[in-house]
Amino acid sequence: MSGLARAANIPELRRRIVFTLLMLAVYRMGVQIPTPGINGEALAAFFEKNAGTLFGMFNMFSGGALKNFSIFALGIMPYISASIIIQLLTVVIPQLEVLKKEGEAGRRKITQYTRYGTIGLSLIQGLFISVGLQGMAGPGGEAIVLNPGIQFKLLTMLTLTSGTAFIMWLGEQMTERGIGNGISLIIFAGIVARGPAAVGNTLQLVKAGELAVIFIPLLAVVMGAVVAFIVFMETCQRRIPIQYAKRVVGRKVYGGQSSHLPLKINISGVIPPIFASSIMMFPATIGGFVKVDWVQQVTAMLAPGTLLYYLIYVGFIVFFCFFYTAVTFNPVDVAENLKKNGGFIPGIRPGKRTSDFIDKVLTRLTVVGAIYLSAVCVMPTILVNKFNVPFYFGGTALLIVVGVAIDTISQIESHLVMRNYEGFLKAGRIKGRR
Repeated sequence: MSGLARAANIPELRRRIVFTLLMLAVYRMGVQIPTPGINGEALAAFFEKNAGTLFGMFNMFSGGALKNFSIFALGIMPYISASIIIQLLTVVIPQLEVLKKEGEAGRRKITQYTRYGTIGLSLIQGLFISVGLQGMAGPGGEAIVLNPGIQFKLLTMLTLTSGTAFIMWLGEQMTERGIGNGISLIIFAGIVARGPAAVGNTLQLVKAGELAVIFIPLLAVVMGAVVAFIVFMETCQRRIPIQYAKRVVGRKVYGGQSSHLPLKINISGVIPPIFASSIMMFPATIGGFVKVDWVQQVTAMLAPGTLLYYLIYVGFIVFFCFFYTAVTFNPVDVAENLKKNGGFIPGIRPGKRTSDFIDKVLTRLTVVGAIYLSAVCVMPTILVNKFNVPFYFGGTALLIVVGVAIDTISQIESHLVMRNYEGFLKAGRIKGRR
């Protein structure tokens, strides 16, 4: 029996999958509803011209909603930004760090703060977008905003903030009542939705004779190899053995079992490529508006395809890998928790020696993870600029798609295994995602 057939035999799992698909359908329908007061054709032409800037990146994460300037134009990016800001603040604000350690109650409080931050960021971004649109024009000089003024600004702020709040609610509902992480699935759906258009553009190039037919299977093989490489790296773990000491309570003996501490190679996830890509797109974005000679020269020096671009891009990825790993994973806390629960690493003394050992292993893993992320993210720009690959694949988008797919399949397998099924895949569970 196939994985899909086994999943369909479980009523609860079937309801969760159907609910998730329905919520994703609602999201994709909302992407097509435009915000009032916008010249859609002029805005679409503007995005075609500025595809390699920050506008193009935000449009990718919104699934094309920003290009259409729909009610979901901001997408889920304000929520992601608010989540990252809250995570960073937990390091410098003791009260947030205490909340983080309070379990479920603290998590709910932090989630509430994240929601407030999302609304605040959405209002600010909506204001800046409305002001920016009023000063922009399409490639032909046509106005993008039909009726500029204070009413347009207020309407845009209210519409975009409401759209983001609704997307945030959809994501939370999918996480609670569906399968997988709802926020990640929304980003996944937005990226995947652009796939058919990319394939269509490739076929048009083949029909026009601008792309050799023999290049298509070669491109498919390369993409398959990149996906397999990402899956392998995302599921790899360094398992540190943990031994728990025996404890006698009354007449019973507790503990004594062996376990392990799993450390992923890529602990920081897709955050480093997102941050690095955003920073590297700033020069192109500024160069599109500021027509000054030295600004244009800097923009040309930092354009994708130049050696300086690759060096700085890889440098930012490495920096954010170490920075975000240090923020999200604290070896001292892990060592203290092991000591409190009677656990220790064989051959390593509890306490500072344990935290130093974990930090050493974590540093080595982060180096490997940074090299892996750099290779996956730099490859697409090389293919686009050196070999004229007709559409962009790899990088941040492919990392998100593969990572979300692995996590979702892992959750489906967990439901199947709990009910004595073999798993979603014939080869068993995905290693490293338990």
